[in-house]
Amino acid sequence: MVVGIDVAKAELVVAAGSAGPALWAVPNDEAGVRALAERLAGLAPELIVLEATGGYELLAVAALAAAALPVVVVNPRQVRDFARATGQLAKTDRIDARVLALFGERLRPAVRELPDAAARDLAALLARRRQLLEMRQAERSRLLQVEGRAQRAVRQSLTRHIAYLERELAATDADLGALIRASPAWLEREDLLRSVPGVGPVVARTLLAELPELGRLDRRAVAKLVGVAPLNQDSGAWRGRRAVRGGRAPVRAAMYMAALVAARHNPVVRAFYARLLAAGKPKKVALVACMRKLLTILNHLLRSGQRWEAPGALQPAEP
Repeated sequence: MVVGIDVAKAELVVAAGSAGPALWAVPNDEAGVRALAERLAGLAPELIVLEATGGYELLAVAALAAAALPVVVVNPRQVRDFARATGQLAKTDRIDARVLALFGERLRPAVRELPDAAARDLAALLARRRQLLEMRQAERSRLLQVEGRAQRAVRQSLTRHIAYLERELAATDADLGALIRASPAWLEREDLLRSVPGVGPVVARTLLAELPELGRLDRRAVAKLVGVAPLNQDSGAWRGRRAVRGGRAPVRAAMYMAALVAARHNPVVRAFYARLLAAGKPKKVALVACMRKLLTILNHLLRSGQRWEAPGALQPAEP
């Protein structure tokens, strides 16, 4: 059985299979997602599919992944294209949940188990989040019981402590989101990267694991991190040749192999490579430039949330 879950701010609509009566909703909060994880654990689904929806899915994904359930987060654009291809133009939360289940049944997005260390970190963050919520609720209840000017100091103390707990809760949610987005369950970023000709599973996973800054920094900063940005070597009036050096070796090695493939099969990179060779650039220099070009494209895709389109659709600036 494949389960599709449509995520909204207030609730989660769950479809156990693309057809049949098994369709229900739970609140999108701590108690709701915990009950959902327990119910789905009893159903033992083969796959659970959610869309990335701007952060509303993070708590549910964390709870399902911590329960060792086979959850994957997919690109919403890909799901919409799939729905149109199957003739499903209507859109409601229940229909979307069914479409996600059908998407999982037909396309079978890869499920990879969460490493033990990541699972322990996830469980610890979820437990800490529950503790903070319980403490905040307790302090809010105490605040409601404070009356009279004589208890002003108590009111101020409670108010300060509630503000502190809210800051801690926000920080914990940020850590939880970062951990989930870096986990194997999060397929949206990998899907965006692999939509580019020349980028396979090894390159995509290397970038996700070794270059988490991709998509968050500008193209020049990312190129420097990887070690493919030409750096000046000048002193006084002397001007040396610019060269690349340093950077993250595993990413650079993966990008070199990706550039070799892209120089043959990616129309944008292939034309760029041919133009450099025609201008008299050595092949090695041209390949490094292609690595930087490809990295710029990938950085642009992750920042914009776009998949690779036909040549001409994406025009990121050149470094």
